[in-house]
Amino acid sequence: MVAFRGPKVWLWRWRRNPLKRRSDRLESWVVLAAWALTVCGGVIAGLLSAESVESGLARQRAEWHPTAALLTQDAPEPSATSGPGAEKVWAKVRWTAPDGSERQGQARVEPATLMGTQVTVWTDTEGRLVTKPASESQARLRAGLVGGLAGMCVAAVPYVGGRLVRGRLERRRMDQWDEEWALIGPLWARKTW
Repeated sequence: MVAFRGPKVWLWRWRRNPLKRRSDRLESWVVLAAWALTVCGGVIAGLLSAESVESGLARQRAEWHPTAALLTQDAPEPSATSGPGAEKVWAKVRWTAPDGSERQGQARVEPATLMGTQVTVWTDTEGRLVTKPASESQARLRAGLVGGLAGMCVAAVPYVGGRLVRGRLERRRMDQWDEEWALIGPLWARKTW
């Protein structure tokens, strides 16, 4: 059997009530502040993080470019441990940087490619090897995931803080009731006959 609780009263924490204690008023403001900071802080942090990630990935797409490189050694066969789905292997390559200097490094290439074969690698503005930049759809997905995670982490701080403050207020209220009951309880035990 469900107990009758009556109709739900909106904003009951801020209504006048002669039985409302100071701690009840404080708790109402703690709840309001915690929820406001949780929602606003989480949304703002999520949006700013997503925008930062998306602009960084857009900058990479603009600055990083494909460069022709030559294999300086034969690319190895895919190993049995890499599994049948392994598409590329590491091999040494040589390319020319924008300043005209020769550079060497390792890049992922097709398995069993012969030395001297021209491959495409991605380099930054200084000629260093980089990974292929994320496409626009990949960038949106990454930005959304990072923004969502950052928003949840930031929102957790005021939420947990509000819960801790409310728990402390509740413990304090219970202690006050225990003190009052210690004073009043013995008076009820007296016999009047």
